[in-house]
Amino acid sequence: MVQTSQTNIIRRDTAEARQIRCVVSGMRPTGALHLGHYCGALQSWVDLQTQAQQCFFMVADLHALTTADDVATIAPSVEEMVRDWLAVGIDPTKAVIFRQSAVPAHAELALLLAMHTPLSWLERNPTYKEQLKEITSRDLKTYGFLGYPVLQAADILLYKATVVPIGEDQIPHLELTREIARRFNYLYKTELFPDCEALLSRTPRLLGIDGRKMSKSYDNAIYLSDSKEKVRAKVQRMFTDPQRIKMTDPGHPEECNVYSYYQVFVPSSQKHKEVYDWCSGAKKGCTECKGTLADHILNVLGPLQEKREKFLKEKNRIKDLLNEGAKKAKILAQKTMAEVREAVF
Repeated sequence: MVQTSQTNIIRRDTAEARQIRCVVSGMRPTGALHLGHYCGALQSWVDLQTQAQQCFFMVADLHALTTADDVATIAPSVEEMVRDWLAVGIDPTKAVIFRQSAVPAHAELALLLAMHTPLSWLERNPTYKEQLKEITSRDLKTYGFLGYPVLQAADILLYKATVVPIGEDQIPHLELTREIARRFNYLYKTELFPDCEALLSRTPRLLGIDGRKMSKSYDNAIYLSDSKEKVRAKVQRMFTDPQRIKMTDPGHPEECNVYSYYQVFVPSSQKHKEVYDWCSGAKKGCTECKGTLADHILNVLGPLQEKREKFLKEKNRIKDLLNEGAKKAKILAQKTMAEVREAVF
């Protein structure tokens, strides 16, 4: 019987004091990156480059095949996404940046782990159930989509990651990885795969402009590449306090998505108090409040977009660093697979 336990969660304020051995994370190249990616993952990645002994940041193109509306968009999305990574501060001299499909060991380990992963574990995955219900534009009833948590486990276990930066909604996914690792270790009487811990980002969950999870699928995201005009238009469409009908009505900032964005994109606690006072005291209307928020978001996006434009001029840089990253990733991946084959066969 495999013993289960709740995933240990590392908070951002304690991560710097820890000695982190290995970090693994990745993103699917399915289009433009949005503020949810920036706050939920990329800021943590930048910090972890100086806190961990090893960082592996993966372009998860195999995962992208499970949900892409048009698979032809995956290849061109790879370089676009990596440019965004570089623009926010991911440094290929401090982290291994590579393409998942360039390291065949990911698929091989996923197949071996799948042989011992109960179907019920995959069917209870909350994201699987949620997306089957929410996304009707494409057929998600495939073996690949049901089994993607096994491939995700392989991504993590292949490098024996000790810490995985995630958002709160991904904690069940990481616990499934831990269960798969423990089951493998139990069946083959080995201690090959260590337990990994979750590292919550500074902003574990940033909602979309409609109040739901920010997602390309829901068309409710503000993208890192959005123009000033688009950012302002999207912010003006954001849901606010439903109880505040007129400008003279006192608002409830703690229930307003716009106020939650202020807490993320405006570092000054004094400004937070000021905005809270605007709303709760009915001193300013929602339109003016949103306009000020848009200014702060653009202050964050402006420098990133300028850096991204510089990387556009370096035509072969992305391809070269991905190839070099794959070479580095293969060294550790092949070592792990040799140990896996010895245990299994």
